[in-house]
Amino acid sequence: MSESYGRLKIAGLIVNLSFGLTSYIGFTLPILAQTRANTLTPQIITPSLRSPSTQPPVQTPKPLPSPDELLNPSREPRAPQNETPVTGTITVNKFEVLGSTAFSQVELDQVLLPFTKRPITFSELLKARSLITDLYVNRGYITSGAFIPTQDLQNGVVKIQVIEGGLEEIKITGVERLSPDYVRSRMNIATGAPLNRDRLIQALQVLQINPLIASVSAELSAGTRAGQNILEVRIREAKSLNAQLSLDNNRAPSVGSLRRKVQVSEANLTGLGDTLSVGYSNTDGSNSYDLSYTLPINPYNGTIAFAFNNGNSNVLEKPFNILDIYANSTSYDFTFRQPIEQTPSQELALGFTASYRESLTSLLKIPFPLSAGADDNGVTKIAVLRAFQEFTQRSSQSVLSLRSQFSLGLGGVLGSNINTSFPDSRFVSWRGQSQYVNLLAPDTFLLLRGDLQFGDRALLPSEQIGFGGQDTLRGYRQDVLLGDNGINLSAELRLPILRVPEWEGLLQLVPFVDAAAVWTSSGEANSSSNTLLGTGLGLRWRVGNTLDLRLDYGIPLISVPNSRNTAQENGLYFNLNFTGF
Repeated sequence: MSESYGRLKIAGLIVNLSFGLTSYIGFTLPILAQTRANTLTPQIITPSLRSPSTQPPVQTPKPLPSPDELLNPSREPRAPQNETPVTGTITVNKFEVLGSTAFSQVELDQVLLPFTKRPITFSELLKARSLITDLYVNRGYITSGAFIPTQDLQNGVVKIQVIEGGLEEIKITGVERLSPDYVRSRMNIATGAPLNRDRLIQALQVLQINPLIASVSAELSAGTRAGQNILEVRIREAKSLNAQLSLDNNRAPSVGSLRRKVQVSEANLTGLGDTLSVGYSNTDGSNSYDLSYTLPINPYNGTIAFAFNNGNSNVLEKPFNILDIYANSTSYDFTFRQPIEQTPSQELALGFTASYRESLTSLLKIPFPLSAGADDNGVTKIAVLRAFQEFTQRSSQSVLSLRSQFSLGLGGVLGSNINTSFPDSRFVSWRGQSQYVNLLAPDTFLLLRGDLQFGDRALLPSEQIGFGGQDTLRGYRQDVLLGDNGINLSAELRLPILRVPEWEGLLQLVPFVDAAAVWTSSGEANSSSNTLLGTGLGLRWRVGNTLDLRLDYGIPLISVPNSRNTAQENGLYFNLNFTGF
């Protein structure tokens, strides 16, 4: 009753003050200003306008299968049986190696040099031929070989014929829903003549780390023609349908920190390796809808992707709930990503994203510019072109991930905001992220993370960087820090304290320390507490690939004003994730 009365009183006052927005602002803004210095910040008023977290997932080191597990040993090809033996000796002035594309003439001459300009026997001639075969085999060309064809050996020139091995067919077995051409095209790029064992194994290892494939093995067999082989690739598909249910307290307390989330994804929707993902999450004061689709476009794992998100929120936190603060945001992202180097141990990828985001805010159901850079109706439109670079280095002991992203605001494009003063949709920013995971002992990991952003001017809230909460700065509420520029450093150690083999269960103790700082593009601090430091202890319980539970207790080492109305604001965080199918 009191809340309804308060709203009627505000509405009545607005009417009495000439029915205008000017009078409305004159009443509501003092309410906002009264507590802004203590608790009211942009991320509290309009949390749904913040971009979703882009923290990369933690990749733990995993050993790759040995080459012998991936490719069954094949017998060296037999040379045609047309080498006519001769008696006595001959003097070879020059060898002509025919059919070789893998080696230069200089390399071949170097191998054959000991057999020239002197009398040699037929057995030495065969040895010279064998050295050419060995040169190929030692460099990984296991299906290539050399022989001495029938010829006149009296002119001092000896011809050695090379047959460079190739493939006449690639057979794919074991696939169910995945298209055989998906696998075949990825093998084709590594099986050009002359066929090389190292390139072939590397292609198989890259397939092995593909999330669509549970296991892969291959076998070479002789083809119907000399030097030609048949490659049989046996695939066991991984489960591609995935459903996740999660519960955490990682949303801003202003809209309700307790978040429920469901996400369903199919990683092989049509057999082409395309992924469709649909998600929904909510809190007591917010809803978020997500849809994304990713399609591979070439055998080098290049992809195009589309992502859609719509989120809305109502501020529930007192005393601001009486103002009926509402925010809604819709975003569209189109992404092209192309690995330019991809091996089992590292990947370098480049990509571009075209983004468009439109948001609006209202106060007491009246459109109102609560967000910096919004127009008089509380609407913000922003179009951005992003260029990103991603690098991953992995081994059986460690994984290093680096990501760099440049963002260019396209002022005026698709109606994006251009204001007389900043912030608006004209800007340039750079963000760099890093993650390092090191396996110190079985199930014992050191995890280091870094996040850094620079903006050339004041940025719209959706482009600012925020820290606070379980993923970035434990000990503080979600997005307690928000700025045009910022840095976040985090370190944690995951120590196994209990194993339950029959459940594939693992309990880890996780001591951690987090630090963060933000500042405006003018170089001024956003507040007196723009640098924060937290430490604490966590527990992580994992059961196979089905259940993952995280509990963290963070202790703020630098105090900030805090209502402490929620577990999150008291430094207690949890994240429960259940994966089905």
